[in-house]
Amino acid sequence: MHDSPRRPGSRIDPTTVRGVVFDLDGTLVDSYAAITRSLNHARSAFSRPPLPVREVRLRVGHGLEELVADLVSAAEIERGVALFRECYASCFADSTFALPAARDTLERLRAAGLRLAVASNKPERFSRPILERLGLAPHLTCVLGPEATGSHKPDATMLRLCLSGLGLRPTETLYVGDMVLDVESGDRAGMPVALVRGGSSTDSHLEATGRPVFDSLSRLADWLTGTDRLLAR
Repeated sequence: MHDSPRRPGSRIDPTTVRGVVFDLDGTLVDSYAAITRSLNHARSAFSRPPLPVREVRLRVGHGLEELVADLVSAAEIERGVALFRECYASCFADSTFALPAARDTLERLRAAGLRLAVASNKPERFSRPILERLGLAPHLTCVLGPEATGSHKPDATMLRLCLSGLGLRPTETLYVGDMVLDVESGDRAGMPVALVRGGSSTDSHLEATGRPVFDSLSRLADWLTGTDRLLAR
C-alpha cells in the first residue's frame, strides 16, 4: 500500500500517466556497497576511518563532489573525487544489484504502454553499463546523467531533457525517486512525483513530503497498471 498524499495538489491520477522517469541509485538499483567501498578508498588516503554502508546510504544522491566534500575532504575535493573514481571504476559493475522487482516493474510498465527513462546524478558511463548488465536497459527510451546538462538534480534540466526524449509533457510524466531531493527535482520540472522506500531518505522524511510513498516497486507497478488504467488506455 502507498500512503495517502498529505498536500493539496499532490494527488496523482495514474490513468493520466503516459511515461515514467526513474532515479537510479536507491530506486532501481542498490549500488551502496560499491559507493561505500570507493568512498572508504578515498577516505583512507586522507587517514580517515572507514564508514559503514548504513551511514553512507543516507548521504548519497546529491552528486559525487558534494559527497566527497562532506565525507572525505572539503579542501581537496578534486583529489578525493579522483580517488573515488579510481576505485569505483574497478568495482561498480560487480557490486551493483537490481532492487527487488526492478526488471519486472519496467516490463509491466512497458507492456502497459508507458514510456520509460532514467535520470541519475551518476555519470552515464557508469549508469548505462549497470542498466545493461542488469537487463534493465532494453526497457528505457533514454538514460541521462549530469554530463548531458552540466548540472545535477535538483536542477531540472536533466528531467526536461528526458521529457523531450520521451516526447511527453511534464504533467503526463511521473518522476519516481527515493529521496526528498527527488521531490524538489520533480517540482522544478513541473512533474508529479512518487517515492519508493529503502533508498537514501528515511521513511519519516519521505512521508513528510506529502507525496505518494510506495513500499516497493511492485506496489508502484500495481498502482500504475491497475484495471482502471488498462481500461482507460
